[in-house]
Amino acid sequence: MAKSILDTVNSPADLRKIAPEKLPQLAAELRKFIIEIVATKEGHLGASLGVVELTLALHYVFNTPEDLLVWDVGHQAYGHKIITGRRDNFDTNRQLHGISGFPKRSESKYDTFGVGHSSTSISAALGMAIASNLKGEIEKQHIAVIGDASIASGMAFEGLNHAGVTKANLLIILNDNAIGIDPSVGALKNYLTKARVGYKPKQANIIEALNFKYFGPVDGHDLESLTNTLEELKQIKGPKFLHVITRKGKGLKKAEEDQVRYHAPGKFEPETGELIPGDSVELPLKFQDVFGLTLVELAQNNKNIIGITPAMPTGSSLKYMMEAFPERAFDVGIAEQHAVTLAAGMATRGLTVYCAIYSTFLQRAYDQVIHDVAIQNLPVIFCLDRAGLVGEDGATHHGAFDIAYLRCIPNMMIFAPLDEVELRNMLYTAQAETLRGPLAIRYPRGRGSLLEWQQAFDKLLIGKGRRLQQGTIIAVLSVGTIGRNVQKALMSFQDRNKIGHYDMRFVKPLDEELLHEVFSNYQAVVTIEDGVIKGGFGSAVMEFAQEHHYHLPVKSLGMPDSFIDHGKVEELQEIAKIDVDNIRRYLQDLIKNYSLP
Repeated sequence: MAKSILDTVNSPADLRKIAPEKLPQLAAELRKFIIEIVATKEGHLGASLGVVELTLALHYVFNTPEDLLVWDVGHQAYGHKIITGRRDNFDTNRQLHGISGFPKRSESKYDTFGVGHSSTSISAALGMAIASNLKGEIEKQHIAVIGDASIASGMAFEGLNHAGVTKANLLIILNDNAIGIDPSVGALKNYLTKARVGYKPKQANIIEALNFKYFGPVDGHDLESLTNTLEELKQIKGPKFLHVITRKGKGLKKAEEDQVRYHAPGKFEPETGELIPGDSVELPLKFQDVFGLTLVELAQNNKNIIGITPAMPTGSSLKYMMEAFPERAFDVGIAEQHAVTLAAGMATRGLTVYCAIYSTFLQRAYDQVIHDVAIQNLPVIFCLDRAGLVGEDGATHHGAFDIAYLRCIPNMMIFAPLDEVELRNMLYTAQAETLRGPLAIRYPRGRGSLLEWQQAFDKLLIGKGRRLQQGTIIAVLSVGTIGRNVQKALMSFQDRNKIGHYDMRFVKPLDEELLHEVFSNYQAVVTIEDGVIKGGFGSAVMEFAQEHHYHLPVKSLGMPDSFIDHGKVEELQEIAKIDVDNIRRYLQDLIKNYSLP
């Protein structure tokens, strides 16, 4: 059987040996390869399908890796990975010890910049271009590929603003498909839509106004046109901007028709795109859906409730409130800083604002959390989805740091529910109480543990934990859903009566009354969290012990002082030693040291 063209491409150098008229066939083979792998192994689909031709054209025209290509976010980089030497192990994508789902510098010389969050490509590529100028490498090309949703971010505008006054040999390619993960929003999106249909705005071209040479729009699926345009742009010095029109999910009908679902669809039939149904057994809802549905329920009775998300209405499930109360729920685009300060402004006017944002995305708005919310002690409610280990997205997306980076902020309260009912009750409490300041509610990606979660609301006491199990020798203090691992570990524990288990609920303020009880009645304390140990919940408990002159040993389990790569959550919990078996073994060994003869 004859080799496909794709089988002969082990590097961009191989790609450049292919006759131009054969590139469309290679594009079809690459698209089919991506579909077949993602159909069974899962991952991000639509974005990479949409840039197959653009990927080939870039590596065909530019001398990568000498010329530097930066992909924004990385959802669109599967084709890039496959033709840069990772075809044969692409089936390990996003799996434990396999290749990353995003560009990663340690993985390949063709991955010039590690990405996972959006809107970094322009700044990174500009930095590379300025460095090249300083080193006298004036012929080196620097290309940033950014999506239309990502370019609306403040950071992208900062990069554009700076690049326009430099002599950097920089080409910015706008991959315009009118959708990020959800449909793109905002005034810039409307402007680009006019450009797509050939409408000439009366105002000056916004890109040219920033001192870029603007080209386009061009058809992102026309390989001949793309390669010709890129060849022309290679000869032009200074900052350049190419507007490319693509279709997300191109080549798979289902993915083109339902671009939101097929961003990362799970398993599907590669020929038809039909999703493969999961087990017919009834499963608990995802935490994000419990959040979204509960918020709608609360908003029906409280007209002051507002929902805000930066570009993640589907991922955070704020979509339910956007459908039910469109005038009170806002997708502000990929603009985390704006989202937080917008929430702060609304809070000054007495509104009850739930800012739904992924744990790692809130990192991008840290100054606003401190400066605009906490210093003014505004009662913004941060609903931190994807807290803890998130799995296959890896180090860029693990919500490992939120406890540590929020705990040090004055006025900030931090709550972590053990299960869906606690999440629901805290969402209720946050609007039923007069909050003393900002509140962060952190909960994980994925499904909960309860089928029956939609119970009558129960108001929680701020800063109060609870004892789940009385013990005599060792007290285990857990916060959040990692407490379920503790419960499972104790179920088969031989000396179960010797272990006390406490669901602390609040990292800040700590339940000091409960802690005094613990430190007065046990021989040792173990803290368990699904965040970093350094500066986290365990550190807070140790600070309490030191302040109150308790001399009991405090052992902390949590994420180590290193970045954890991608894999299934259960696999990563085992690496961090916070899975059920490791917790059981740890407690068994500890009991031997502290049991009386």
